[in-house]
Parts: sequence; C-alpha cells; structure tokens
Amino acid sequence: MDKIDFRLDGKIALVTGASRGIGEAIAVTLADYGAHCILTSRKADALKGVAEKIASRGGKADVMACHVGDLKQIEELFGNIRERFGTLNILINNAATNPYFGEMIGADEGVWNKTFDVNLKGPFFMVQHAAKLMIEAGGGSIVNVSSINGIKPAPFQGVYSITKAGLISMTRAFAKELAGKNIRVNALLPGLVETNFSKAIMENDMIYDYAVKMIPMGRHAQPGEIAGAVLYLVSDAAPFTTGASLVVDGGALA
Repeated sequence: MDKIDFRLDGKIALVTGASRGIGEAIAVTLADYGAHCILTSRKADALKGVAEKIASRGGKADVMACHVGDLKQIEELFGNIRERFGTLNILINNAATNPYFGEMIGADEGVWNKTFDVNLKGPFFMVQHAAKLMIEAGGGSIVNVSSINGIKPAPFQGVYSITKAGLISMTRAFAKELAGKNIRVNALLPGLVETNFSKAIMENDMIYDYAVKMIPMGRHAQPGEIAGAVLYLVSDAAPFTTGASLVVDGGALA
C-alpha cells in the first residue's frame, strides 16, 4: 500500500464564501497543503485579509469577486479562471445564505428566491462550469458544503434546510454523472459551527442551549475543525470516495 498523500501541490482550487468562517478555514488549509487558492465572495475587499494570511503562511492565493447567486457573475468568474490559470482542479461550493429565521408559513417569495439562488442554483452552475474545466484537465474534485439540516431540518430554518437537502441530492446526481470523467463530487455536512452565519443561534441562550444538548460532544465546533474533512475529500487520500455525505457534527446525527 502506498503512503497516503494529502498534498495538493500544483492544484488550482476555487473556494466560494472564502472571506470568513468555514470558507476561510478551508482556503487556508488547502493552501497550507500546496494548492493555489482562488478566493471568492461578493466583495473582493473582504477577501484581502484571507489572501494575506495565506501568503504569510507561505501559500498562494488570488482574489476574484463573485456573487454566486448571479449566473452572469459565475460565467465571468470562470472566464477569468480560464484566462488566468487555464484549468481548475478543485471546487469548494461553500457560499450560502439564510436570510430568514422563522416558521416556513411566514416566508415570502423573496426569502425563497434568495435562499434558493445562493444555496442551490448557484452551486449547480458552479459545478457545471467547473466540471467543464476539470474534464479538460483529466479530472478533479468537488465538495459541496451542505449541512446536517439537509438531513434533519432545524427549527426556524426550514427554507434553508430544504436548499441544503437539495444540495445533497445534487451532489449524488453529479457524482454519478461525472465519475466516468474522473471527477469526484462529495458533500460536507457540518453541524453547529461558530461563525457569523450562526449568530442567530449562538446569541440566543435558549436556542443555543437546546442545540448543544443535541450534540453528544457537548459543544459547538470552530471553523478549523471542519477544514480537515475537506482536505481528505479533495486529496489523493480519497480516490474511491464520491457521492458521499461526510458528516462533521460532534455526533448530533448519531
């Protein structure tokens, strides 16, 4: 058996929602292991600090703004990637939104459209564009960051949970379609992680206490505790892993 290799030297990796939280942690980790990371979020300025952090650790990163809910911007992003790098080896679909915290019967069309566009429609077309570049390169790896809410919807997060369930299904569908082209597609399902995204939970003592009681490890996670799972999925350590949903939740779904 060959030595398992987690190195990503020579790989070009695109990470969406990379300005903070889980996306930042993933980008830093991939760069630490040799990938040249393309960092994207709605505003380029928000990414500069992450790019500087990567550079300070000896890594490589470029910044390209893109709102993943805007299909025109996605097309422009991949045009820039083709022009600048000529290829893409890794895609991390991490960007997400949850503009509504409440009962689904109170959600209007605007809430649905925004959540769907960023959490599901955008990632679909990101995979579509990325796969075309990866086919030309002879293969690649894609990770869609879903959530345990895609398996077990959380209270007051119904619309968000629906889109995350759709992302899991999308992952499996693309995994089957792209396996013969040497492209692996997997989903990551984090549990409760301390990020700006989870503020509504973290800052409400009653909701937070309830959420933590559902976690056998008795605590929430930090973004850095999620990144290692992504490194496994995109590296040569997982050559036979595709269509999987890797849960990182402290045992909440156990």
